[in-house]
Amino acid sequence: MIQEQKMNEEKTKRTLGGGSFLIEETPYTDVFTPEDFSEEQLMMAGATTDFVEQEVWPNKQRMERKDFDLTLDLMKKAGELGLLGIYVPEKYGGLGMGFNTSMLICDRISGASGSLSTAYGAHTGIGILPILLYGTEAQRSTYLPKLASGEWIGAYCLTEPGAGSDANSGKTRAVPSADGKSYSITGQKMWISNAGYAQLFIVFARIEDDENISAFIVEEGAEGLSLGEEEHKMGLAASSTRQVFLNEVVVPAENLLGERNGGFKIAVNALNIGRIKLAAAVLDANRRGITESVKYASARKQFNKSLSEFGAIQQKLGRMMTLHWVSESACYRAGQAIEDHIARLSKDGLGLQESKLKGAEEFAIECAVLKVHASEAGSIVVDEAVQIFGGMGYSADAPMESAYRDIRISRIYEGTNEINRMLIVGMLLKKAMKGQLDLMGPALKVGQELMEIPSFEEPDADTPFAEEKEALERLKKAFLMVAGKAVEHFAMALEEEQEILMGAADMVMEIYHLESALLRAEKLRATSKDGKAEQAARIVRLYMYEAQERTARAGREAIYSFTEGDEQRMLLMGLKRFTKLRNPFNIKEERRKVAQVLLEDGRCPF
Repeated sequence: MIQEQKMNEEKTKRTLGGGSFLIEETPYTDVFTPEDFSEEQLMMAGATTDFVEQEVWPNKQRMERKDFDLTLDLMKKAGELGLLGIYVPEKYGGLGMGFNTSMLICDRISGASGSLSTAYGAHTGIGILPILLYGTEAQRSTYLPKLASGEWIGAYCLTEPGAGSDANSGKTRAVPSADGKSYSITGQKMWISNAGYAQLFIVFARIEDDENISAFIVEEGAEGLSLGEEEHKMGLAASSTRQVFLNEVVVPAENLLGERNGGFKIAVNALNIGRIKLAAAVLDANRRGITESVKYASARKQFNKSLSEFGAIQQKLGRMMTLHWVSESACYRAGQAIEDHIARLSKDGLGLQESKLKGAEEFAIECAVLKVHASEAGSIVVDEAVQIFGGMGYSADAPMESAYRDIRISRIYEGTNEINRMLIVGMLLKKAMKGQLDLMGPALKVGQELMEIPSFEEPDADTPFAEEKEALERLKKAFLMVAGKAVEHFAMALEEEQEILMGAADMVMEIYHLESALLRAEKLRATSKDGKAEQAARIVRLYMYEAQERTARAGREAIYSFTEGDEQRMLLMGLKRFTKLRNPFNIKEERRKVAQVLLEDGRCPF
């Protein structure tokens, strides 16, 4: 921890605000990459991996048989190792480490079993964070030590039968007592992770006719608190998921969490962190899926050849590696941006609790971007792994079958990907309207550029990544062009045009992930001595091509939907200019080279 604190204290780099990547240029020296983790952080990651290899992976089949007691036992052991209290201050029994370290441990503990990943994420994220960020000193002192050690397990009770994505519409009620010393809570919650073995429930309920919900701490054993049966789910077999019923459950007034009427804010900010942590939780599952696919493809013979010798298999491996590496690059870039912002706020005199809260809130856009991209990239990685395994991939005796079922929920919880896509653009526009992010100025400049003769100047071929950097800048212009025109056409009614919002969000995601991958590759080129830089450069080139293709498609669909005539023709010409592949290259050969490095290493090397 000393090394980590020293590293943070020595940081002098500027930290750009959330969403600013769309209009700012970021030097590679200003971003964190996975290669920057300290020896202490890597030791903790290694200890977590050892725990998973020794305790989780050998018992995977027990978890698939719905052994909830095993999941609870694993959570208790994780608590004994300090893995549940990574982000909890030492004052409350945790290790007091930084945000990006908590991301790293979430990454490493989550790859072998979706059941443990969900239990861990629900406990350390939405179970602990509301108390850490919004609790009184008495609440933090009472509950955080128990949660950090694993003595108690936490659950988060927000969703109701009629309130899913629209969380603030919940019907659960909290009635204050006549003397104001307690509240009586009545209602029903569903899809509550960890409910079957939780000792602490964070329950959201509306007090009287308040505009917003409020949050309460409810302990196991409270009179009137009961649970439904375990849900039968597609995946996450050993993750406890139950309904929670509250029938006039009386809680003392001091168990109100945060302010009255402030529960929706708690829910939103807890979910911000939950989203970026979910992105991290997908990473090790990707690594394992890639590694298992490489091993199987190398060993399996068909037509007197190993599967790994076939171009169709190499194409899959190359694509899997590209998606994983890009997701990983973006995850830890954003995680450190949050950590740096927390450190700056704290240095400026803001209390630690408020600093942690505002640090994540500033990068809510990136959290949503990461959640959507990682969950969809992870779904592709696992799907391709099943395909490489062929018939064995469909068998429950092979590791891919459970991974395939488990990954599907990642596109639903922490806000569906559709909701998150709309949040991405909605939050950007709100920042712009508040003057926190100048989007319209650059958008107007792009509009003026469309009226000018395009430049035919080629990027300097002798400058590393010159073409990729130019492509990135053009993608930013494509987004600003489409988003600016959409705002001009619809004004405030744009929020009702969900298809356009989702397409614009896809453009934002491609920009952030291409930039993150490019910055990491630049940094590797400047610092790496182990040959990873060449592989990184190939991956960036491949992702540049994919990002251009996906951005072009999203932009076209948006333009078709609200323009016509000369305006449409002009915008389509601009989009083509901004998304074209300037110098086509042999994509097949580049993917094969990425796959070949995987096959030579025999595993996912990053």
